[in-house]
Amino acid sequence: METSDVHTRGAIEAILMVVDEPVPAADLAAALDVPEDAVVATLGRLRDEYADPEAPRGFELREVDGRWRVYSSRLYADAVGAFVVEGQSARLSQAALETLAVVAYRQPVTRGQVSQVRGVNVDSVMKTLSARGLVTEVGEIGGAVQYGTTTEFLERLGLASLDDLPELAPYLPDLADIDGEGR
Repeated sequence: METSDVHTRGAIEAILMVVDEPVPAADLAAALDVPEDAVVATLGRLRDEYADPEAPRGFELREVDGRWRVYSSRLYADAVGAFVVEGQSARLSQAALETLAVVAYRQPVTRGQVSQVRGVNVDSVMKTLSARGLVTEVGEIGGAVQYGTTTEFLERLGLASLDDLPELAPYLPDLADIDGEGR
């Protein structure tokens, strides 16, 4: 490995250790003044190296929605969970999980549309999901705010993109059937 490759690799690792949210390869390339394809190749090698089953590590490098970040390894989720102090990782209620599922599978969607799917008012649940950074405003239709999931949502579920969601959408009613708006 050339000296410049070693430096690029080390610099990428150092940056990834201090970022608060996933970072695009293009941003890493710009910061390091290195071609983006070289950064992407290095990220791929690092991801594969960290995932080596012969030498399991406590962390892994994941790409989420085209952005990269170091995460604790899923192999040690139980240990991390036991370490986290009660209350720091408050669980979502059943209502919040159901609301989040509707948003994830039918986004962009208004609160009214989610309420119609769930059959209950979801205003307070949507505020909770928004406060936790799992949903965000993504637009407006007919004066109503539309919501969608966030990168934080993808990170928490360990998904690279919404395409990785399990097939569930066929079991939810179409928005057009609910209020005539559709998508």
